[in-house]
Amino acid sequence: MLLTNATLATMHQDTPYGLIENGAILVKGQAIAWIGSIDNVPDEAESHERIDLEGRLVTPGLIDCHTHIVHGGNRANEFEMRLNGASYEEVARAGGGIVSTVKATRSASETELLDGALKRIDALISEGVTTVEIKSGYGLDLETELKMLRVARSIESHREITVKTSFLGAHAVPAEYKGNADTYIDEVCIPALETAHAEGLVDAVDGFCENIAFSPDQIRRVFEKAKSLGIRVKLHAEQLSNLGGAQLAAEFGALSADHLEYANDDDAAAMAQSGSVAVILPGAYYTLRETQAPPIAVFRTHNVPMALATDCNPGSSPLASLLLTMNMACTLFRMTPEESLAGITRNAAMALNLDDAGIIKTGAKADLAIWDIRQPAELSYRIGFNPLYKRMFGGKL
Repeated sequence: MLLTNATLATMHQDTPYGLIENGAILVKGQAIAWIGSIDNVPDEAESHERIDLEGRLVTPGLIDCHTHIVHGGNRANEFEMRLNGASYEEVARAGGGIVSTVKATRSASETELLDGALKRIDALISEGVTTVEIKSGYGLDLETELKMLRVARSIESHREITVKTSFLGAHAVPAEYKGNADTYIDEVCIPALETAHAEGLVDAVDGFCENIAFSPDQIRRVFEKAKSLGIRVKLHAEQLSNLGGAQLAAEFGALSADHLEYANDDDAAAMAQSGSVAVILPGAYYTLRETQAPPIAVFRTHNVPMALATDCNPGSSPLASLLLTMNMACTLFRMTPEESLAGITRNAAMALNLDDAGIIKTGAKADLAIWDIRQPAELSYRIGFNPLYKRMFGGKL
């Protein structure tokens, strides 16, 4: 088909938003065959179905590059407890925190996990999302980590969306290994990674490097195993303190380092050198009521690509809206609307090692979002407003 009479935000870096006014896109099969001005449409397009978009804005299909969408239960009760004055310790003693999500996820069937995940996936799809990353990490035993990854993989057979999976066995130390993180890495995390990789369930390996989770040395062991298996890595780093996680991620050529509230100039320089993307997660910052914002200006100075994601999870970021994420990034962190849109398209694709998504170009997959607006900044500007007109996935509207 030939999409005509549109404003194209191609997200090429040579001009703001890579904007093409009075643009057209020729789609053949699942790919983009041509893009450009309506005045230069190739002759071959004459035989194709024409769809007049009446001046609407077209962007690449959106990409949510950091989520924990597959999980059991929810933590609304502890959200309420905290707002009624309960301390973190009181919530933990009442069975809250990640322990409650691990318990719920372990006890849930694959069908139950899938049903819950699809509700959140549908919310993303309704906002033009065509690709989503999903992590394990709420099983913390071999059986449940594999179960989470299988459910994540199965979503593609239930919805028109691309799913990339990340093994996050090094997310937290489960109750049965309390005080024995090294033993957990040896007995559960690494064996589970090996098994998941053998079953073809892993696109990347993630970890949580923080005082409440795992040390850099412990994460290094997981990353060395990932490297030996030929799997790229990424890392939750410098969220609550600076332990050197971003430097470690850069050392291993990580696809991304995520959160990064406590990252510094040296971290940004190392990430720039390694080509790692900084994934900014305003939902967690907002929910946890943090006061240390990620160093956006430092990332700009070092030309570190910045992606945005929902971090959709039941505890620290129960957020399932990339559009709201864009507004949060602009309002809380002073990212520009163009940086925010690049963060959920071009740079999010980089964070998932995708070269055929996140940009409108010849040869890319025909994943597009068509918006009932005229200028890209409107996507970041409005709050709680979804102007999606049509979504294209793999060449199908």
